[in-house]
Amino acid sequence: MPTQHVQIVMSSHVNGAGRLFGGQLMEWIDVVAAVAARRHTRSDVTLAAVDALEFIAPVHMNDTVLLSADVTWTGRTSLEVCVETFVEHLTGRRQLVNRAYLVFVAVDDAGKPRQIPPLTVTTAAQRQEWQQAEVRRAHRLGQRQFGQSKAPGETDA
Repeated sequence: MPTQHVQIVMSSHVNGAGRLFGGQLMEWIDVVAAVAARRHTRSDVTLAAVDALEFIAPVHMNDTVLLSADVTWTGRTSLEVCVETFVEHLTGRRQLVNRAYLVFVAVDDAGKPRQIPPLTVTTAAQRQEWQQAEVRRAHRLGQRQFGQSKAPGETDA
């Protein structure tokens, strides 16, 4: 079951051109994804990576924005969450404006990674998302192996 958040875009959310700040949308995405991850893992989580954040169309002041988050993949201690963001028009029609994939790690009370329940995949769409998540995971691991995603100040030593 997706985790959802609905927001009306207010003047404090937009730039001088009347379009939603990307950073504001990223905050909403982070929160709804974290809630989905916490619900699945039944524990606290910490954000480990944002694999893709695709801005498809602008969002304007006074638009109704619907964010929908679903767990797409689970490992032993980590999971991927896809968040799709829609503008919901007054007619009820929804337009996809953003898609993001975030990776979280479940943590225990000491902040250490903890094992999580597996995701039950039952539909063809869920299987396709799982397979695509595996590709994104392999890409992330490849970047880490070749030193392309080091923390500031991190060395090869």
